[in-house]
Amino acid sequence: MPKKDVIDAKAKKVDVVTKQFKDAVSAIVVNYRGLSVAEVTDLRKQLRDAGVQFNVVKNNIVKRAADATGYEGLDEVFSGPTAVAFSNEDPVAPAKILKKFADNTDAVEIKGGIIEDKIATLDEINTFATLPSREELLSTLANILQDPVRKFALAVKAVSEKDNDGDAA
Repeated sequence: MPKKDVIDAKAKKVDVVTKQFKDAVSAIVVNYRGLSVAEVTDLRKQLRDAGVQFNVVKNNIVKRAADATGYEGLDEVFSGPTAVAFSNEDPVAPAKILKKFADNTDAVEIKGGIIEDKIATLDEINTFATLPSREELLSTLANILQDPVRKFALAVKAVSEKDNDGDAA
């Protein structure tokens, strides 16, 4: 009977990871070998603060979950120590955090992933990681939209000041 219990437990784990893949807008797969406990804690904190789940998952379980969700092209990235960063809100957050972390340490290697229901290559993940954040983009948009109004206000002020200077003379 223990064999059936083990199989059932693994099936439940596959179901949990399958649900994570289905719910996620992005899932980035990394090799984390060589990180110290302090580095793993720091990485987990950064990801958690961004609303990203970071799970160390056995390769067989994550392969089955990926296959169950239609991501069969990821089999080659599920080798060695594997951790997956799942984001249900911001598709770029895990890529940005993991890329920054990988640039500062040789112990983290981004292997591949999924961004907005598409299998992403390493180059695509790195491109997404260099994009400005949503807040930076919104700030830029606000500045662009305010610029014509600001220029108009300055022009009206300049005309008003010119008229006032003419009245005084």
